[in-house]
Amino acid sequence: MRLPAAKRRLQLLAVALDVFAERGFYSTSMNDVADAAGVTKPVLYQHFGSKRELFVELLGEIGAGLSEVIGKATVDAPSPRQQLEAGFDAYFGWVNDNRGAFNLLFSAGTQRDPDFLAAAHQVEDAIADVVANNIVISGLTRERRGLLAHGIVGMAEATCRRWMADPGTIDHAELAAQLGELAWFGLRGIRTA
Repeated sequence: MRLPAAKRRLQLLAVALDVFAERGFYSTSMNDVADAAGVTKPVLYQHFGSKRELFVELLGEIGAGLSEVIGKATVDAPSPRQQLEAGFDAYFGWVNDNRGAFNLLFSAGTQRDPDFLAAAHQVEDAIADVVANNIVISGLTRERRGLLAHGIVGMAEATCRRWMADPGTIDHAELAAQLGELAWFGLRGIRTA
């Protein structure tokens, strides 16, 4: 069936996510993606000029989805603490539901390639911006709130990596709540000069 170009592109990205998540970037060919999508390789190349271009766009789509989920979860929370808790819950819920996407975004292979690493950093920066906006501590500059926000994002990312190695040990919502408490009470202990 012939899909409109925009729908075909989204379909190809969804299929590419599954294929790359299963095999990794370096072990996946454009033929693999085209075969899994049920299209010819020329159709795939009509939408993406190269495997690298496809993968970078895929990382951007993954990151935009994650950032959107966190942004929506925090925007209506009535207090900074509830915003922080809602953000952790949204992050861990997204990771639980999108394990392949999370692994792709933060895998060792992604971290070793400069273009892929830049895409991952853009995601971290976008999430840190949301977090920084929710850090309300008198006397902290925007720059300092940004640094603390990156620490919180790193804490969530590292915790997710470890949790995903054995996800049966704790429910993602419970883990998100505990990490939210750790971050909240840690932030409450910050003293400004």
